[in-house]
Amino acid sequence: MAVLAVFIPVVMLGVLLALGRYEELLLPVPKETEEPRTAGPAPAG
Repeated sequence: MAVLAVFIPVVMLGVLLALGRYEELLLPVPKETEEPRTAGPAPAG
């Protein structure tokens, strides 16, 4: 039982880290290659 008490949290941490890596691969962050956006519309006239 003591072995399970040690290994279960370690295994759960490994699964959590693996799911985080899988999420990064599944949903990649878009690159910031767009031009910076201005605060508002261009002044008229």
